[in-house]
Amino acid sequence: MKDLDLIIIATNNKGKLNEFKEILNKLSIRIESLNEYEQVFDIEEDGQTFEENAIKKAETICNLLNKPTIADDSGLMVDMLNGLPGIYSARFAGEDKSDQKNNEKLLTMLQGVKLNDRKAEFVCAIALAIPKEPTIVVKGSVNGLIALKPQGTNGFGYDPLFYLPEYDKTMAELKPEEKNKISHRALALEELFSVLGKRK
Repeated sequence: MKDLDLIIIATNNKGKLNEFKEILNKLSIRIESLNEYEQVFDIEEDGQTFEENAIKKAETICNLLNKPTIADDSGLMVDMLNGLPGIYSARFAGEDKSDQKNNEKLLTMLQGVKLNDRKAEFVCAIALAIPKEPTIVVKGSVNGLIALKPQGTNGFGYDPLFYLPEYDKTMAELKPEEKNKISHRALALEELFSVLGKRK
């Protein structure tokens, strides 16, 4: 990324962090995560959109540490459920949330619905906050279907349920290097690279 030699990835999610590192690995940028700092960053995601949550996280950390910060907010939107779980994707199962419980709740809500009627979209909004500069916000998305049962052991979150007809695989059945070319997060980062490449 132009004239940036360090970026903080504002997440405590190991799966997300690994994906960011893999995708950003081709750039000569030092990457730090929040768990490299002693202070605890507990930022309430109270926005009404993915973009609002990403901006809040990126700007909060950027202001606290005075360093360029990338944050994302991403989730799954299911047509049959009017866009749920949406911005609540990570905490869909409530207080006792986990990837497995979130997936189980989603499958229960879609019980009896045929595969072709389980249209869904993975969405990722990424915000890059740089000290004394306007925050940059980009978005990426990928379309698929919600599988009838979890398949695959790679990835995290809803990956075992997100079926890609063109690959005849779920996200969790793709190799990491395959996923990191086509995922919503990869597409959002591509857009970010494009925006940064155009700025003076």
